Amino acid sequence: MQSPEASSPPVLLNIGGKKYATTVETLTQREPDSMLAAMFSGRHMLPHHPTTGTVFVDRDGKHFRHVLNWLRDGAIPVMSESEYQQLLREAEYYQLLGLADYINERLGWKKVDSSEAELTRKDVIKCIQAQKVRFRGVNLSGLDLSKLDLSEVDFSYACIKNTDFSFANLYKAKFGVEASSSSFQNANLRECEFIGANLEESILDGANLRSANLQDACLTRCSFIETDLHSAHLQTANLTAANLRGANLEAANLKGAKLSGTNLQGANLQRAYLREVDLRDTQLTGAKLGGANLLGAIR
Repeated sequence: MQSPEASSPPVLLNIGGKKYATTVETLTQREPDSMLAAMFSGRHMLPHHPTTGTVFVDRDGKHFRHVLNWLRDGAIPVMSESEYQQLLREAEYYQLLGLADYINERLGWKKVDSSEAELTRKDVIKCIQAQKVRFRGVNLSGLDLSKLDLSEVDFSYACIKNTDFSFANLYKAKFGVEASSSSFQNANLRECEFIGANLEESILDGANLRSANLQDACLTRCSFIETDLHSAHLQTANLTAANLRGANLEAANLKGAKLSGTNLQGANLQRAYLREVDLRDTQLTGAKLGGANLLGAIR
């Protein structure tokens, strides 16, 4: 007589071009709160290849064999530190919290210097599985939250000083907070809200801030190198000594913004709203100002 696992049809996976065969039991039993368990719980319709029946996942196929071995046996082989770090990224993507803990123990890593933080990266990953996520008033200072999907998360009144959000998806997130010296490098911040937030000395190089609301925000000494701020709201924002070299500010609203010592060299300011702005101490070499509204601006 066959065991239930033996009688289960195989699950065929294509992970970044590498083919794997496993079972629903393997994918769901050891880490029942993971993304993989949710995918193969039977609650969701997954797209299958019309001829092979495989389910495609656009992730690193090389490391997925270790993911499967963990789900089967609860163990992974000894690896180099760089390999552990790569596998840790995969574990966090699939929300395999047990595997992430195991890797961190192997590495002997300590928590990021965030002794004042109320949550850990693992806590945040658990929270973002919920439909509506709020971290209102929570201290997340010093955490590494890079590459996480934090879209539409409410960080109102939270403290996220020295926090790493690089490459994270923060689409429509709310940040009316203390966020100084944090990194948003290459993050998706499209349509997010930073009204009145303190982002002093934060790094936002290469970030997508299209249509973001930074009205009244403190952006002194921030770095926005080649950042996309198309149609962003920057009314009365303090951009003193900020670096916006090569940034895209087309159609952005900078009415009343403080631009003393601001670097706008090579920036695209076409159709930008620059009324009542003092540009006397602003670096504008190579900036594109075609169609900009400069009524009342001091030059």
